[in-house]
Amino acid sequence: MTDFPFTRDLVLIGGGHSHALVLRQWGMNPLPGVRLTVINPGPTAPYSGMLPGFVAGHYTRDELDIDLVRLARFAGARLINGYATGIDRQAKTISVAGRPAIGYDVTAVDVGITSTMPNLPGFAKHAIAAKPLGIFASRWDAFRATADKPQIVIIGGGVAGAELAMAMAHALRGKGPVIRLLDRSRVLSALGHKAREQMLQALGAEKVEIIEDAEVSEIFGQGVLLKDGRRIESDFTTGAAGAKPHDWIGQTGLALHEGFITVDANLQSSDPNIFAVGDCAHLSFDPRPKAGVYAVREAPVLFDNLRAVLSGGDMRPYKPQRDYLKLISLGRKSALAEKFGTARHGPLLWKLKDHIDRKFMTQFDTLPMMEPPQIPRTAALGVHQAVDKAPPCGGCGAKAGRNALRNALGSQFGDDAALVQKGQVISTDHLPALTDDPVLMTQIAAIHALGDIWAMGAKPQAATINIILPRMTAALQERSLQEISATANMVMEQAGAQVVGGHTTLGETMTIGFTITGLTKAPIGLDGAVVGDALILTKPIGSGTIMAAEMTGRARGADVISCFDQMMQPQDKAAEILAKAHAMTDVTGFGLAGHLRGICDASGVGAVLDRDTIPLMDGALALSDAGVRSSLFEDNKIGAGPIDGLECDLLYDPQTAGGLLAALPQKTAETALKKLQEAGYSAAIIGEIVAGSSLRLR
Repeated sequence: MTDFPFTRDLVLIGGGHSHALVLRQWGMNPLPGVRLTVINPGPTAPYSGMLPGFVAGHYTRDELDIDLVRLARFAGARLINGYATGIDRQAKTISVAGRPAIGYDVTAVDVGITSTMPNLPGFAKHAIAAKPLGIFASRWDAFRATADKPQIVIIGGGVAGAELAMAMAHALRGKGPVIRLLDRSRVLSALGHKAREQMLQALGAEKVEIIEDAEVSEIFGQGVLLKDGRRIESDFTTGAAGAKPHDWIGQTGLALHEGFITVDANLQSSDPNIFAVGDCAHLSFDPRPKAGVYAVREAPVLFDNLRAVLSGGDMRPYKPQRDYLKLISLGRKSALAEKFGTARHGPLLWKLKDHIDRKFMTQFDTLPMMEPPQIPRTAALGVHQAVDKAPPCGGCGAKAGRNALRNALGSQFGDDAALVQKGQVISTDHLPALTDDPVLMTQIAAIHALGDIWAMGAKPQAATINIILPRMTAALQERSLQEISATANMVMEQAGAQVVGGHTTLGETMTIGFTITGLTKAPIGLDGAVVGDALILTKPIGSGTIMAAEMTGRARGADVISCFDQMMQPQDKAAEILAKAHAMTDVTGFGLAGHLRGICDASGVGAVLDRDTIPLMDGALALSDAGVRSSLFEDNKIGAGPIDGLECDLLYDPQTAGGLLAALPQKTAETALKKLQEAGYSAAIIGEIVAGSSLRLR
């Protein structure tokens, strides 16, 4: 929700150090009227300063990563989880793999570099580049866990390669590692004499074998082949040589220097609407080596200049320092420091480096939490009880409770979709935004609405779309509607339906809904369950809790992205597999308990659930145990009625685009479950239908 209409689109491409700091500053001092978007492949951005410590085992993966999901929420930014693949400067759009283009008025690029070696035969198949850091970190984590007497080759004998070599030696101590550091000329040639001598001593202490004048000609499955004919065995080969720009930058038409975006003192490229910072930028006015310290120092200047160009103000120049303190990890908890040609090393310098790195990361872990609504001293009776401690949820967490709907609608409160004529059903659903990404929100809303049709055993036929956009200019409306309509058409076409119309309005927050018809010869209702039926659930639960935590900055970004992925999974194949179910529904706003209660009430039966078999989304149980609740939780608990047995609060958690819950004969349940799992569903048999009317958890 915003107090001002959006008039300009600012898009940050990449989640590098500069952009992470800009997001933090923006959250504390946003520019009214600007819709902020950040594009990054994944929910986190690794901090390069802590990578050697992570490789050595001194830091966990969570400590290495900046959580961009949490940071974007704090900044009020849309997070686009994807790879940017190009900029169309004429259309002022950014291409992102797998989705419609994203429009911008001003954009900044902070995508770092890559150390991939595309011209080296076999590298892509048999080796891993040290950059991008996130991919490398995941591969190393997996290798370190299973390594036994490993042989490792690091191509590139600069500071980065040497740090990795010593970190790997420390991490694998006791496992008999053989680590070789290769350089095509002389290792550590960029360091001063004193620093180089101390680094060579440190490499020797970690028993790292140095091979100079070693030009690699090919990477194969079991190692590396040099041009002089030598073969070096390797179980894990990585490249840490040089800095290569991302290929798509070369297609932008911007002025470049060796493939990097040329920027002036204002950090502007040759296109005044495009800025660039960090390792992907070349400081034409005062060239500097690729180092994270410059990206960090560029951040406040970039923040000020983005605000200036968007508001018509004056920009200020960036003035890079002449030299900086280089702190180099030596594998064990020791570090080397170099500045102005002098060098020292020892444990105290590791403590200094660790303090600096942790201080940098702490600023992203101490973001202010969203405050609950403030109630005036004098208010109507019941206001204090009606206002939940948590802010109102989006998605299905924002709907009315099951008990209120049942009492208000009476006999109209029934199946997921209504039979309008023989063979045709219809249903309608809409969702307030869980995310400000219109493409992601459209996918979720469409899958959510289609769930009612699939739950009736019907094939989707036609759909109309209803859209509420936040207040914004006509140009931004057009950009948003293009993204939404393209996505809606794609999802409905994949489901076998066609979008035949719709309606749009402006409001306080983005809301997307669909009315959908479907065709079926034999509708599956809620009233067919019989004693002895097995209960199958096709998706894990927990989305309401995760989304409630995300709104207040308490959810892990990786868990949020995983939750979105679950929401976007269509249920068409599951519905086909479960076509012979006696009763079926989709688990959405009323939670698993509420929707199961609907089947039991309509069928005149009870049910027993096996708590240990109910699939849960990553992170949901820990958040629930910590007291995180959706704003619909209490209503769902009342609506589901009493449940005997062990407590499990996630049973009342409202789901958005949740899975199908089906009651089907025991003799066919195992076969159906196997087919569901083969089709990619995290499905499980979670209980059975029993005589009586009670729900019980065991």
